[in-house]
Amino acid sequence: MTDSWTVAGRTFTSRLIVGTGKYKNFEQNAAAVEASGAEIVTVAVRRVNISDPSQPVLMDYIDPRRVTYLPNTAGCFTAEDAIRTLRLAREAGGWDLVKLEVLGEAKTLYPNMKETLRATEVLANEGFLPMVYCTDDPIASKQLEDAGAVAIMPLGAPIGSGLGLQNQVTIRLIVEGAKVPVLVDAGVGTASDAAVAMELGCDGVLMNTAIAEAKDPVMMARAMKLAVESGRLAYLAGRMQKRRYADPSSPLAGLI
Repeated sequence: MTDSWTVAGRTFTSRLIVGTGKYKNFEQNAAAVEASGAEIVTVAVRRVNISDPSQPVLMDYIDPRRVTYLPNTAGCFTAEDAIRTLRLAREAGGWDLVKLEVLGEAKTLYPNMKETLRATEVLANEGFLPMVYCTDDPIASKQLEDAGAVAIMPLGAPIGSGLGLQNQVTIRLIVEGAKVPVLVDAGVGTASDAAVAMELGCDGVLMNTAIAEAKDPVMMARAMKLAVESGRLAYLAGRMQKRRYADPSSPLAGLI
C-alpha cells in the first residue's frame, strides 16, 4: 500500500520534513537528508545561502530537482518582515509553497499569532501557499485555515528544546478539526517523539535540531525515518483500548 499525503495539490510519500540549519557543513546536511528519506527540506531564507555563488550554495548539495525546497521565515518577528522575506524567496527561486513563522520574542520563540494570522492572509491573497507554524491551539489553527493556510504546523514544544510533545490533547483536537494537513513542527527530540506525533494522526513531522545536534546526525535521520513510518502504521492499524485493570492474553475459561 502506498501511503501518501498531499499539500496544496503536491503529493509526497515521505511524511518527514527536515531542516537545513545547525549542521557542521552542507555535506553532513545532505547525508542526513538522504538517510531520512525526506522529500521536503525547509530553508531559512535569511540564514542559508541559496543564491550567492561566491559562497557554498545549498543547492549544490541538496538537489532541488529531487527534493522540494520549503523557504521559511525563521528569525522574523513581524508580519512585514515575514512577508518581505517570502517575496524575496519567490523572486530568487520562484517558490510559492512556503513555511511561515512569525515569532513573538527571542527567549521562547513562540509564535505571535496575531502577526502570524495577518501575514497568512496577505500571503494567501498574493498567491503564496503558506504552511504555517503556530501554537497548539485548535481555535487559532482553524482561523489560520480560514485565512488561507495550506497546512497547520503546531509546535510540540519550544523550537530546539527537544522536550517532545507537551500537549497531546490539543494536537489531537487540531488533527480532528482540520481540513488541511497537520504537521508537528518544533520540539521533537528523539525518535519516540516523532512516533507519538504520527500516532496522534498528524500528517507529518518537521524537525531540524533533533537530527542536526545528535551525536550522529545521519544515524538519527535514519531513526527518525523509521519512527515516522512506524507511528503512521500504528495510527492506521488502530491501537488497543486502554484499560484500568489487567486483561489476560490467554482465556481463563477451560483451564486444567
